[in-house]
Amino acid sequence: MMEYSGDKPRNPSGTVPARRDSHDTDDDMLPPAPPSPALSARGNTSNQSSSGDTKRKVSIITEPVVERLGHDNLGFEQNKRKISQQSHHSEDGPVRRKSNMHNNNFDTASIHSDRYNGEAGGRAKKQSFSEALGKIERDYDNSRLEQSWIYSLCMRCRVEYTTPSWEPPGWQKVCPYPLCPSYRQFARILSIILIGVLLWVTAYVIIGDTAAPGGQLFQLVVLTVAANFGGFIISLTTLPRLIGMLLVGILFQNVGWVNLDGDFQIVTAELRKLALVIILVRAGLEMDPTAFKKIYKTILKLGLIPWFVECSLIAVCARFFLQLPWMWSILLGSIVGAVSPAVVVPCLFRLRTKGYGVVKGIPTLIIAVAGIDDAVSVAGFGIISSIMFSTQSLGLQIAQAPVCIIGGLGFGIVWGFLCKYVPEPGDAYVVPIRTLMLFGGGLLAVFGSEKIHFEGAGPLGVVFAAFTASYFWCGQGWELEDNPVSTAFEIFWMIFEPILFGITGASIKIAELDPHIVSIGVGSIYVVAIMRILTTVAIAFGDKLNVKEKIFVAISWMSKATVQAALGPVALKTVMLNENRTEEEVHYAELVKMICILSIILTAPLGAILISVTGTKLLKKTKQQLEPMEGWRRSHRPSLHDISIIDEEEEREDIEGIADEDTAANTLSNAQPASAFTITK
Repeated sequence: MMEYSGDKPRNPSGTVPARRDSHDTDDDMLPPAPPSPALSARGNTSNQSSSGDTKRKVSIITEPVVERLGHDNLGFEQNKRKISQQSHHSEDGPVRRKSNMHNNNFDTASIHSDRYNGEAGGRAKKQSFSEALGKIERDYDNSRLEQSWIYSLCMRCRVEYTTPSWEPPGWQKVCPYPLCPSYRQFARILSIILIGVLLWVTAYVIIGDTAAPGGQLFQLVVLTVAANFGGFIISLTTLPRLIGMLLVGILFQNVGWVNLDGDFQIVTAELRKLALVIILVRAGLEMDPTAFKKIYKTILKLGLIPWFVECSLIAVCARFFLQLPWMWSILLGSIVGAVSPAVVVPCLFRLRTKGYGVVKGIPTLIIAVAGIDDAVSVAGFGIISSIMFSTQSLGLQIAQAPVCIIGGLGFGIVWGFLCKYVPEPGDAYVVPIRTLMLFGGGLLAVFGSEKIHFEGAGPLGVVFAAFTASYFWCGQGWELEDNPVSTAFEIFWMIFEPILFGITGASIKIAELDPHIVSIGVGSIYVVAIMRILTTVAIAFGDKLNVKEKIFVAISWMSKATVQAALGPVALKTVMLNENRTEEEVHYAELVKMICILSIILTAPLGAILISVTGTKLLKKTKQQLEPMEGWRRSHRPSLHDISIIDEEEEREDIEGIADEDTAANTLSNAQPASAFTITK
């Protein structure tokens, strides 16, 4: 406490009038608290002047003293002087330091209540040293918590909501923020678990022991849930979710928690085909028709030549190092040569939102080439497998390639053209109907071509059907980057992704692997990947890309995942269904499956890391950072709410915005007598 002394005029009460600035608010000018009786008595006995006036004591919270080269108040200077750089004043006059509450998010109501919730006299309650020290320690602990990895991990797991949410009383005490999920997240997870339990009980009642605990269907469900959780854990490290799903499948198989062999392999094979249809439809929808027309030469050149080089090199390595026959070697090369959009697209999404490579359209180029790459790989696999496992005559085997190519292209164009007119574009249910049309056409193409022993035509037809439909839909007003059908298939992929990679990982038995063959496979995959990168950089001339951009584009196409997981075990399944199979054919099919899974494990995480790290160094960034578009490749987990079955705005406008003619006529006729009455009156 210090006495007030100065020459300022006093008001009749003996206090110094408060000074207000333009920036001060009403909350800044709080009334002084009345003194307590004890304090008043003490002041009257010890601090009275000879004239009988009492000098009022003013409590001042001092701040750390900071040396300045000039005075803080220009009123104490007779002459105008230059203000130092450390001072915040201008030469025109003194500027009062702003209130501590100016532009701060303080609750003024709580300040008022705290000020007057004190002793009987209304004076603020003094804060003891221990309380102040405890507050400092709590603030320090909170700051340390916010800087810890636990806090960062919890914040990554939380979801921001744009709509009001409700929590039961006491939820924050049981589940404090941010270490625990919000009640909305908890309720959503609980509802999914309850729905799963209800479906399982229903399946158990209908199917029986297969769905019971320990049955193969029950094991598949548990594997899918665990794979989804493993993918979520891996996604926190910004790596692709499929890596965690694949590792969970390998873990479950080698620990003995799952057994999907025997007759249940037929079920897993059909699930792989369903996942393959979704992969191919997404590949077709992600190809930009406008960009394809403009730079189709570049897309075909960068999509076909590197794929052919990688396929050929893998076939040569398999033939001479793994001792596979030429047909089996080419079959393996056609699978391994495919690029995985599931790895590439999320990484490109993060770079695109930061503005890297957008000016030259590099993300669009990479996605378009990946779609072409997948289509060629799947079509090549279908043609080669049809020739290998066909029991038809030599003439029909020779006709496999042209018939598959022409038939697949023809089916895709016709089905895509049909999706333009069916359903009618103005239909309220156009989105779900178009989604089912495209999905049903894909299933017909894949399963139908297999039935007529032309397996290569079906996958090619699926890709071109999706591409043709997307082309016509864009002409009708839909945007490629915000296509609701694409969102629907991404939601389908959310369901089938853990199934596909979970059962693929569960097909690997580490105890049965040959270390020598594994080492040969690892070396071959990495050497061939480097050769593909060099080939892509070498042939990317005349594409208006500099050397750094060519290297980045080449690196983006080294990741393997989706096609390898879908097609790798297919050859083994085909061989096992053949009653006249030999031990050598089973061994060849096992090698093909093992090399495909090795390519996923080795290239998917490495490719994702290289894309994320080198993208900021090899690509040019736009000066104006682009905002992330809601519909651009909704790769970070889309929601069912993204699909609108009916246009609610359109329906509301039809009801409220359009006036009925009869109603308008009646309103006019009722208004006329009222007007006449008013005039007469």
